[in-house]
Amino acid sequence: MPLPGRRCDLFCRVVDNFGDAGVCWRLARQLAREHGWQVRLIIDDAVPLRALAGPVDAPSGLAVGAGSVQVVPWRDTVRADPSVEVVIEAFACALPSAYEASLAAAARAKPAVWLNLEYLSAETWTTALHGCASPHPRLPLSKTFFFPGFDVGSGGLLVEADLGARFAAVDADRAGTWRALGLAGAPPQADSRLVSLFAYENPSLPSLLDAWRHAGAPTVLLVPESRASAGVAAALGQPLAAGAVARRDALTVHALPFLRQDDYDRLLRLADLNFVRGEDSFVRAQLAGRPFCWQIYPQDDGAHLPKLDAFLQRYTAGLDEAVASAIIACFESWNRPEQAARAGLAWRNADAHLPGWRRHAAQWAERLGGQAGLAAKLVEFTEERL
Repeated sequence: MPLPGRRCDLFCRVVDNFGDAGVCWRLARQLAREHGWQVRLIIDDAVPLRALAGPVDAPSGLAVGAGSVQVVPWRDTVRADPSVEVVIEAFACALPSAYEASLAAAARAKPAVWLNLEYLSAETWTTALHGCASPHPRLPLSKTFFFPGFDVGSGGLLVEADLGARFAAVDADRAGTWRALGLAGAPPQADSRLVSLFAYENPSLPSLLDAWRHAGAPTVLLVPESRASAGVAAALGQPLAAGAVARRDALTVHALPFLRQDDYDRLLRLADLNFVRGEDSFVRAQLAGRPFCWQIYPQDDGAHLPKLDAFLQRYTAGLDEAVASAIIACFESWNRPEQAARAGLAWRNADAHLPGWRRHAAQWAERLGGQAGLAAKLVEFTEERL
């Protein structure tokens, strides 16, 4: 068992608004709750944390179990406390130079373990670089690259110890989960598709919504507030403030407020199909064990597309060819603007293969959940060096 009370500084710069903050908050909370660490989350924008987890930006800190998380504003003058044992630089955010200097100058029997927590990617080269060290060019310091991933040899994924129990609670009380999300009445009947949509702006939206409007079976779409909300409202021709309901032919749309992380996890388990974005929601959708379509964070130079292809190759490996092709077509039409008009057709084809996709999603989630998680691997890695 790792020793409790490790002191950790976790640095986060918010680029993708909720994604970076979401991953860092989940990690900080899990290190505190499950491993007793004292975590100082140093972040340049605490606003997303209020939306994701509530009022957690008080400098006095937040007790979250055996340990605690303290949220601290990023300042270029922030320094390392001599007692810090682990430093995590999330997503290559680069530590302030004053912090690096104080870290090097700290009088310690052993230097702190300094990790560069990278973005998640299914590309095979990430596993080869996981655990590689990089000496500082000027100071007597060295940091290690820590790559999350899907392989046993990677840094793993963020999977809380109680996640299975929380999902089981959703399965046992779907009506209660529906009401807890602020929705009136009862969940849709078995002959309806329950879909969640959390996305960036997407030109594929009109085609997809039109397909659901004219589908043979009813679709109930739950839309937590996101950058795609305006696009949904425009396609429907009416405002969609939180609590609003719109009905168009076979499609019923419920607009939800922005959901905190735990509530969003419940939504992903409740739905039959999830459209998700970024990294944090991407991982949670997989762990929820439901079919999902991922909108990867878009980059101007198209650098995101090889990452998308690498995941699709991994996710569909060994699947029935028709099911795999249907899944790939959904992802492609959702992520490639030149295929936006085909999103509705891609969904109709995928809907015909949904039973096979459901089985695959459940098996995929079981496999991921059976591997050691990111927090546990990070703790094991640091304990070996402290």
